[in-house]
Amino acid sequence: MFSHKSVLSLCLLTAVNLTAFSQVKNSFKFDFGMGAVAKGYQAVGPSDYYSKAKGFGFMPNAKISSENRATKDVLSSDFCTSNTPFFFTVDVPEGNYDVRVILGDAEGTSSTSIKAECRRLMLAKVETEKGKLITKNFTVNVRYPEISDSSSVKLKPREKEYLHWDHQLTLEFNGKSPKVCALEITPASSKIPTVFLAGNSTVVDQAIEPFAAWGQMIPSFFQAGKVVFANHAESGETIKSFTSEKRLEKVMSQIKKGDYFFMEFAHNDQKPGSGLKSQTTYKEYLVSFIKKTREKGATPVLVTSMHRRKFDENGKIINTLEDFPDAMRQVAKDENVALIDLNNKSKTLWETLGVENSKKAFVHYEANTFPNQEKAIHDDTHFSNYGAYQLAKCIVEGIKSNHLGIEKYLNKDINAYNPAQPDDLNTWDFPVSPLVSVIKPDGN
Repeated sequence: MFSHKSVLSLCLLTAVNLTAFSQVKNSFKFDFGMGAVAKGYQAVGPSDYYSKAKGFGFMPNAKISSENRATKDVLSSDFCTSNTPFFFTVDVPEGNYDVRVILGDAEGTSSTSIKAECRRLMLAKVETEKGKLITKNFTVNVRYPEISDSSSVKLKPREKEYLHWDHQLTLEFNGKSPKVCALEITPASSKIPTVFLAGNSTVVDQAIEPFAAWGQMIPSFFQAGKVVFANHAESGETIKSFTSEKRLEKVMSQIKKGDYFFMEFAHNDQKPGSGLKSQTTYKEYLVSFIKKTREKGATPVLVTSMHRRKFDENGKIINTLEDFPDAMRQVAKDENVALIDLNNKSKTLWETLGVENSKKAFVHYEANTFPNQEKAIHDDTHFSNYGAYQLAKCIVEGIKSNHLGIEKYLNKDINAYNPAQPDDLNTWDFPVSPLVSVIKPDGN
């Protein structure tokens, strides 16, 4: 295990550095392994660690090896692999990118999961049989904090170490046996819809294990090249601070006709000192967000906040969000805006799991479960990977029930989901990222 601080700090060295490996229109092609290099591709061997001069490479402490199968196809005859998750990063301009990867082994099996930026799930458990290779695609958003020459998002100190504000595209290769033959990064079509996300720690791309949120799981449910998610949520945010920290300004500087803006706020808004009242200022901010979104020709979508894990003596969820979800429901009705009622769906989900099993959907871990975790964690607000994934499935059902345009871009193998019948805890499996911290995100 290695320090997330040492890994992330290296990413911050870069301003955009388009070197000799850059292709036309900021496209990048990499051939992994020590064998012959395919024409038009940049060779990437096990010792090709990132440097500002190169503008690409593996992250520090990666233990990479290479195998060469000497098959006729140069691009897939060799690959890079590791017994532990590893990261590959590339300096790229801000924007949306289509990513193509060739995975597998001409003489063996492979199992690879890929996350982008801060643990944003792109591909889960891509497995190949012995001697088989597979090409997979996904689309990812890369964002900068800069809005203009004179304006930037007001990042919190910890955000300056995050992988999603660093002028790079970083990919995490995870799984039982990840084998990467080739990687291509190409600017995505400007015509595909971008789904912007606003919210707090229950939505954000959580940077470190064991915390997770639905916003970082949702991209894996959609087809490559059809839609892309830009998650601007951040821990501790209220709808008011999302505005004052210029996060809304950043979204509005990029959102366009045909895009979507999903908004989920309540957890921090209902706390004393937020400066927000459910029936007045909170509603006013929501209406303002809706208006600005529509002025850009984009579609606003309201998402009621999920319940915290708090049960009564009968195993029923206790509402801790006061009337904020009801206030959002009323705004959705008044403004004729699509509403995904995650509040209701989460109630069903938590009550179905029950008092004890619901702990597995939240960050409940005994001491020493993770490195440097000397004390037990009992967090009834923030989610484990399992909990975040179930909530993402609820969001997908909300997209379908509202018949949003992006519904047609869902992966073809997506089955209907009922929060009263969640995925089996005993068989659910998910690749844990190596960047682990026991520091609790803002908000509770």
